[in-house]
Amino acid sequence: MFQWSSGMLSPIYCDNRILLSDNEARSAVKKAFCTMLENYHFKSVAGVATAGIAHGALVADALGLPFCYVRSKAKAHGMQNMIEGRVELGSDVVVIEDLFSTGGSSIQAAKALEAAGANVVAIGAIFTYGFTKARQSFNEAGYKTFALSDFETLIRLPEVQDNFSEKNLAVLQEWYSTNCK
Repeated sequence: MFQWSSGMLSPIYCDNRILLSDNEARSAVKKAFCTMLENYHFKSVAGVATAGIAHGALVADALGLPFCYVRSKAKAHGMQNMIEGRVELGSDVVVIEDLFSTGGSSIQAAKALEAAGANVVAIGAIFTYGFTKARQSFNEAGYKTFALSDFETLIRLPEVQDNFSEKNLAVLQEWYSTNCK
């Protein structure tokens, strides 16, 4: 079992940082984000520190838009910024995160951007576990979200099916059913 920063235990760990080392995968994620974002109107991209920074910067670069990133808390030194980069007052911003688990870090980043005067149009992630808690939190906070992939799709992939025993797949399915449905 893997322990997440939230303290939650999981039989699986999704590490989207690995995508950065693979040019094809990195490019596919960037293109997928750009395609998903065609339906949104925005003028800036923000990444959630730390795993959303690189993917957000790649998307902003591909779209020719300004980029900033949001820390989980303000730095204790220097300018003591929570947001690095410029956020224009009233600017429509899309937030890029690497994954949604509980939604807490994404919502915190969106609220920090709004406190700085931005309008958060949507929050996107590479992957979502699909937790009920996350869906509820995003809905209560009023944020539109999207993800490029999700847990249900992941565990149905032939590569996953071939690399896990039936027993391990059952453990993943049970964990998913307990936490996400």
